[in-house]
Amino acid sequence: QVHLVESGGGLVQPGGSLRLSCAASGSIASIYAMAWYRQAPGKQRELVARITISGSTYYSGSVKGRFLISRNNAKNTMYLQINSLEPEDTAVYYCDAGSWGQGIQGTVSA
Repeated sequence: QVHLVESGGGLVQPGGSLRLSCAASGSIASIYAMAWYRQAPGKQRELVARITISGSTYYSGSVKGRFLISRNNAKNTMYLQINSLEPEDTAVYYCDAGSWGQGIQGTVSA
């Protein structure tokens, strides 16, 4: 298992964007699937987006069209581009590659 570290979170106004990164301590080239989850206050952790080794992607209904997941195997990093942010997107975002990162807070507020 690799050690994962998320970055790129912060406070953003509604309609703004964030780009989250998930840096792995080792190679991700052989990891079949990687994913982003989020956990909002008082709610369960939910799958947001998933990307396979071939580049196939899945998005939950609430983020489809606004979120873009990608991975760069050469940099051992996965990304989540989040556009058109809504207050409901406020959550701690976690990356998953067979192990979990520590999470990064994303807050959407005017």
